[in-house]
Amino acid sequence: MDMQSQNTTILRNITIGNKKLDSCVVLAPMAGITDTILRRLVRSFSPGCLLMSEMISSESLKYNQEKFLLDYTQKEFPLSFQLSGHKPETMAEGAKKLEGISTFIDINMGCPAPKIIKNLDGAKLMTDLKLASSIITAVKHAVSIPITVKCRLGWDHNSKNYIEFAKMAESSGADAIIVHGRTRSKMYSGNADWHAIAKVKQAVNIPVIGNGDITSPEKALECLKLSGCDGIAVGRGILGDPKLIRRIEKYLYTKELEPPPDIKTRVQTAWLHCQNEAEYRGEEAGIRYMRKFFAHYIRNIRNAAKYRFKLVRTTSLKEIEKILEEIIHEA
Repeated sequence: MDMQSQNTTILRNITIGNKKLDSCVVLAPMAGITDTILRRLVRSFSPGCLLMSEMISSESLKYNQEKFLLDYTQKEFPLSFQLSGHKPETMAEGAKKLEGISTFIDINMGCPAPKIIKNLDGAKLMTDLKLASSIITAVKHAVSIPITVKCRLGWDHNSKNYIEFAKMAESSGADAIIVHGRTRSKMYSGNADWHAIAKVKQAVNIPVIGNGDITSPEKALECLKLSGCDGIAVGRGILGDPKLIRRIEKYLYTKELEPPPDIKTRVQTAWLHCQNEAEYRGEEAGIRYMRKFFAHYIRNIRNAAKYRFKLVRTTSLKEIEKILEEIIHEA
């Protein structure tokens, strides 16, 4: 069987619990990034990938304090909402609230951010497998939809417990596991260890989705081949390139390699993204929210620093449009 045939028959679908997906590519959850607007933008290119929400605090959800994070449209499905917390009962309550709007519930046990760790959430749970197991079991019993768990390789180089963790997650009721190939202490530095993800795949019977350093179609295929995992989750690679998932899918399923977007396309996408955020949040708030994205959309262009300086200091859509037109004209 040739590689194209293999890609078509092996990589096209993942079944998680009782849900069959049409793509093996997932938009990884990213706090402050994967809001409903970005998810819709990714969906406009990829009709079949699984989209994942920003991280939602079970504590905040308990008191109905979440704003924007619960917004979604029917076009975004299949859609997974990610839940964070360290209290089994509160996590179960949160999962129940999310069940009606989710294809899956994802439990965050991998976030490395200091403010999350300080609250005993995220990757901190990898240091207490008994508590982690209680949370997974509580959520599993609370909802009727499949649940997934996102984790890292462990706390640091000296305490990598990803195999033990993966087996615990499976036995506690997880229907799939998403593994970021770095420890918590690595944050996002160095290279993701896809060989470690391969070991997870060999250790459990539930689907394993690899995450970390998937920044191109070629890397996506390399990760899948090396790890043998069932799918891949694309995170920071989509920043400034929301069509990346679609290009990955095209390469995996047809072997056709579409080039990355040129400057004009990136700038046009940035403008569309900005307009949508402004409409959703209000002009000034939407543009402020977009500031974290502009640098990615215009990276590696001529005079990028000059344009970044301008883009992060305006709150006017007309001015944003003018600056983006300048970039295209100079390209």
